[in-house]
Amino acid sequence: MSAQTEEAAVTAPRTGKGGAPPPGTPSRRAATAAPYLLILPAAAVIVLLLGWTLVKNGMLSFQNLNPRQLIRHVTEWNGGENYTRTLGSSEFWRVTGRSVAFTAANVVLIMVLGCLVGLLLARLGKKMRLLLSLGLVLAWAMPVVAATTVFQWLFDQRFGVVNYVLDQLGWHSMHGYNWTSGQLSTFFVITVLIVWQSIPFVAINLYAATTTIPKELYEAASLDGAGTWTTFTSVTFPFLRPFFLATTFLEVIWVFKAFTQVFAINEGGPDRLTETLPVYAFVEGMGNQHFGMGAAISILTIVILLALTAYYLRIVLKQEEDEL
Repeated sequence: MSAQTEEAAVTAPRTGKGGAPPPGTPSRRAATAAPYLLILPAAAVIVLLLGWTLVKNGMLSFQNLNPRQLIRHVTEWNGGENYTRTLGSSEFWRVTGRSVAFTAANVVLIMVLGCLVGLLLARLGKKMRLLLSLGLVLAWAMPVVAATTVFQWLFDQRFGVVNYVLDQLGWHSMHGYNWTSGQLSTFFVITVLIVWQSIPFVAINLYAATTTIPKELYEAASLDGAGTWTTFTSVTFPFLRPFFLATTFLEVIWVFKAFTQVFAINEGGPDRLTETLPVYAFVEGMGNQHFGMGAAISILTIVILLALTAYYLRIVLKQEEDEL
C-alpha cells in the first residue's frame, strides 16, 4: 500500500452501517438525544402542572387541615389517620362499589351503542353520513356544563320535555314526575347524559377504523354465503379488536372520574345516594371542609382507578398471548 493510500485511509471519515456515524461519535449521540430534547419542554410542563399538584395533594392527605388550621396557618401532620378513617368507613366502600357498578353500566352502554352508530356510519351514503357525522361532532363538542344544563331542562319536573312527551304517549303518571327524587331515576338521567356525550367518540373512531379493513375480505365472506352477523364476527371484529380494547380502556377512565355530570344534576343526592368517588371526595373535602380527608379520598380514587386499569390491561395482554 502506498503512502498516499495509507494517508487517505487514516483521514477518511469512519462511518457505521448504512453510512451512519459509528456509535459513540458526537454526531451519533446528538441524533440519539434529539427526540428527548424535543419532548423535554412538554414533559416539563406536564410534570409541573400535574406531577407537582399530585405531590401537594399527597402531602395534604397526611395532614389534619380544617378551617381552624387555615386561619391559624398551622400545619398539623397526622400520619395515615385520614387513610385509616377512610378505609375503615363503610360509606367509602359503598361509594366505591357504586362507582364501579356505575362505570361498568355506562361503559357497556357506550361501547354497544357507539359501535352500532359507527357501523351505521359505514353503511350510509355520503350525504347521510356527513349529516350524521356533523350531528355527532356537535354533540361531542358541546361543553359538559352546557350539556348538563340542557338535560336538566329536558328532565325538569314541571316544564321538562320528557315528562310532557311521556304524558302525551299515555304515561299520565309521569306528569310532574321528579326525576331527581330517587336514586335509580337520578342515575338514569346521569347515565343518559354521559352515554349521549360519549357515543360520538366511539362511533367516529369505529367508522375510521372500518375504513382500514380491505374490501376483498367482505367480498370473500359474501361469496362464502356469510350473513351479517358471521361477517361481523369473522371479518370486522378481528380487525377492530385493538380499537375495542383501547376505546374501552379510555371510556373506563373517563366515566370513572366523571364529576361534573354527577354533581351538577343533583349534587350527589338525594341523601348522597348518587355520589361517586370524585363527588364523595369533593363533598368531604370542600363541602364538609375536611380538606385532608378529601385529599386522602382522591388519592385512594386514583389508586382504585389504577387497579381497575391494571386488571383490564392484564386481561388484554393475556388474550393477546393466547392468540399468539
